[in-house]
Amino acid sequence: MFLLRVITGTAKNRKLKVPGGLKLRPTSDRVKEALFNILGGLVPGCLFLDMFAGTGNVGIEALSRGAASAVFVEKNRKNAQVIEENLVLTGLRSRARVINQDVFKALPVLGREGLLFDLIFLDPPYLKKLEVEALSGIAANNLLKPQGMVIVESSSRDLLPPAIDLMKLNRQEKYGDTLLSFYSYK
Repeated sequence: MFLLRVITGTAKNRKLKVPGGLKLRPTSDRVKEALFNILGGLVPGCLFLDMFAGTGNVGIEALSRGAASAVFVEKNRKNAQVIEENLVLTGLRSRARVINQDVFKALPVLGREGLLFDLIFLDPPYLKKLEVEALSGIAANNLLKPQGMVIVESSSRDLLPPAIDLMKLNRQEKYGDTLLSFYSYK
């Protein structure tokens, strides 16, 4: 059983629900805190996309820290419902949109809507090799602002390429078995 909470911001210390009986690997508080320390001043006022959102843990943290809005993409219906409940629990529902759809089907939809994000966080299931496909989909659908950043959470055993389409790997940080990789346009 995971105990998830919002670390800081307007929803500080609020506990988040986690669906029972499902194989989830929520981003730990340690990794989440390190991520937001790295992002720092990029979060307030940003448009945030949380892909493979799970419980919404990371996107909710972004909203609590001042992101203007967040879009959560989660395929599993039960998880998407938990994201909705967590948004209500934290008082952040009005600045969020939850899309209950496969990430690879949602990317073209978001592209057709003309949405451009400052920060995109993707946390696909570990060791499934979905990171490159997701990064390519972000680039193909023009979802990242020119000065934006994509953060990939993956297993430290997953090797990610130094560049994908027009995005290059700028930084990597390892926390136990978790690797955070930061991509932006070249």
